[in-house]
Amino acid sequence: MIRTEGIKKSFGELKVLKGIDIEIREREVVSIVGASGAGKTTLLQIIGTLDRPDSGTVHFNNNDISRLRGKTLAAFRNNNIGFVFQFHQLLPEFTALENVCIPAFIAGRSKAEAESRASELLGFLGLSDRLEHKPSELSGGEQQRVAVARALVNNPSVILADEPSGNLDTENKNELHKLFFRLRDTFGQTIVIVTHDRQLANMSDRILQIKDGLILNES
Repeated sequence: MIRTEGIKKSFGELKVLKGIDIEIREREVVSIVGASGAGKTTLLQIIGTLDRPDSGTVHFNNNDISRLRGKTLAAFRNNNIGFVFQFHQLLPEFTALENVCIPAFIAGRSKAEAESRASELLGFLGLSDRLEHKPSELSGGEQQRVAVARALVNNPSVILADEPSGNLDTENKNELHKLFFRLRDTFGQTIVIVTHDRQLANMSDRILQIKDGLILNES
């Protein structure tokens, strides 16, 4: 599904990733853990094509996506990868339904098709009665579920989540953790999660630990 070979990344004199080789299989839930500054988010952004390595390659279903550029890269990302961030990144002027529709509109889907899919996902996530609410009218847990629906709207093969429960209270955190596995079982996604939350990491199929820019071990 996803394979990286020799990923290196520096910011000025700081070497963040020093040669990362990993393989993530289809329908796996994999957690990436490590201390702050270890390179977890940088690796996730490179896997998700939001950033480029200084050297090394990223393969997606045996295709080297490191070679993609411009509109081709943007279209690949929009159709194949969904992102969930710690602080939701919802647009405050739009409703929950409109926020979820945005990636579908970018992909060229009709308004009717995008809204139908968005409504279906929000219903699956228990938000059928919140479609017309704006982010400021939603709880933190509800906002994060809207963000999850947005990540799913184009039916991507992979969900990448960066500290997705880091801004939630205990109850909503536990619900979100369970949700990732329900998504995998229902929709068949591969899910890669950067997290400091050991409870979530321990629920995963595998844990990848980064230290000093390298994969220290797997468990």
